[in-house]
Amino acid sequence: MSLEYQKYIPLKAIPFVQFLIDEHSFDLFIVNQRATKHGDFRKLPNGRFQITVNNNLNKYQFLLTLVHEIAHHVTHQKFGRVQPHGIEWKTVFQHLMLPFVNPDIYPKEILPYLANYLKNPKASTDADVNLSLALKGFSADSGKHFIFDIPFGNLFIFKNAIYKRGNKRRTRYECMEMHTKKVYLFNQNVEVQIYNP
Repeated sequence: MSLEYQKYIPLKAIPFVQFLIDEHSFDLFIVNQRATKHGDFRKLPNGRFQITVNNNLNKYQFLLTLVHEIAHHVTHQKFGRVQPHGIEWKTVFQHLMLPFVNPDIYPKEILPYLANYLKNPKASTDADVNLSLALKGFSADSGKHFIFDIPFGNLFIFKNAIYKRGNKRRTRYECMEMHTKKVYLFNQNVEVQIYNP
């Protein structure tokens, strides 16, 4: 198992992660960014287990994603086929994350959001807007803006399509795709570009 992962996670997390890697048999690959997911766990046709994590994540996102995927592996080993993000996985994930919920590993600005998320973890950390923003350091990538920063009625670009920001529903924004006039719901922490014709 390559030690390449060590440069992607906080220094103080390395011994805990190395323990998990030594304890559970899987191949870890760090891969180029995927649009739809941060990480992945799968059983390969040869019977081996593989975990992949995107290389574009910051060290706090990377660590959380890696433990999330290791939790899938441990859940599979203990319970066999169960709901991917069901009660068994949630319990295993919470247990595996305990050593990492620590100010030596996660900054104190992130810890309250992380602790709150771990009470009932979701399939994606991006589903928890507050944690997602905290993990990103409360700032969007260069040249991008969070959708909640786009004024009502303004146009923005997402995946090469132009949208108009509409009303906020409980946790998401209605946005009209200008070409098809279809309305889509966007999480409020989606990163978009301002449209400048």
